Amino acid sequence: MNTVRVMQVNFVLIDYENVQPRNLEVLSKHPFKVIVFVGATQSKIPFDLVEAMQRLGDNAQYVKIAGSGKNALDFHLTYYLGQFSVQNPDAYFHIISKDTGFDSLIKHLKTQGIRVQREKDLAEIPVLRMSAAKSNEDKIAAIVKNLAGRGQSRPRKTKTLANTINSLFTEQISDADLMSLINLLQKQNYIVVKEGNVSYKLPH
Repeated sequence: MNTVRVMQVNFVLIDYENVQPRNLEVLSKHPFKVIVFVGATQSKIPFDLVEAMQRLGDNAQYVKIAGSGKNALDFHLTYYLGQFSVQNPDAYFHIISKDTGFDSLIKHLKTQGIRVQREKDLAEIPVLRMSAAKSNEDKIAAIVKNLAGRGQSRPRKTKTLANTINSLFTEQISDADLMSLINLLQKQNYIVVKEGNVSYKLPH
């Protein structure tokens, strides 16, 4: 089985009113596009965040919210998410926020084939969890989170699933290791493989 490594573009939309990440540098080794949504009354941004954003160059931008009404930032973020998803239908979107109000929207978007997930911290993003994973247990947890976030656009063939898993690693891994992870997914009843076809039993 020959796998083709494809680095998936990830959009990270940060609700800065709700979460102020201090680990933005973890994104620098991956093809992330980062948008920080800043509230109308947030007039100061820490130097560490500004420095990390500068390192990302053209892949980073700020969006300053014009008004300060209830949920104003949420509406702005949702608008940009819609724009980006139309322009980049194959991308993966991460909303960084502790606000559970996004979850019903995310559930709907998944039914439309949009790959979107909410995480409370940058470290929860599956590709970053995978890069930091040391044990197979950690790797399986990151793979399951990524697959759950794909909604109806999950891989339906074992070869495509292997390519998807491979794309989560910073370094390309061997076919043998990929098949070992797929076998673990089967043993833990997250997937069922029959004649090369894959079906899922993932947590919601």
